[in-house]
Amino acid sequence: TAPHATKEQTMADEPTGEQVRGMAVGHTVTFQRQVEPETIRQFVEVSGDTNPLHVDEAYAARTRFKRPIAHGMIGASFISAAMATKLSPGHVIVYLGQNLEFVAPVYEYDLLTVTCTVTAVEPRRNRVKVDTT
Repeated sequence: TAPHATKEQTMADEPTGEQVRGMAVGHTVTFQRQVEPETIRQFVEVSGDTNPLHVDEAYAARTRFKRPIAHGMIGASFISAAMATKLSPGHVIVYLGQNLEFVAPVYEYDLLTVTCTVTAVEPRRNRVKVDTT
């Protein structure tokens, strides 16, 4: 399912006002990735999550989704990738916490777009808070 999360983390990249490593409130980045069948197969292998909703077409056909859906944490991992590669290139990003809600199913070949927006900065603690969709 498609994730929506708020994450607090350290380090950063760009704008004006109070900043942490160049990131200020309003700094926004996007990241896109398609959910390939191989990505789902690899996630099953790595995680051990063989829930039939993700891997069994006959089972999934009998659910409200009508076909297998991707693991929600695959979409959540795209949030991690956005922060690690786009939010502050050249700096290390460390998650300190998150609230995550899955708002829609994700199917094979769906193109997910993650948007990360800095909503608060704490220069003394070298932290930023980021809203993601």
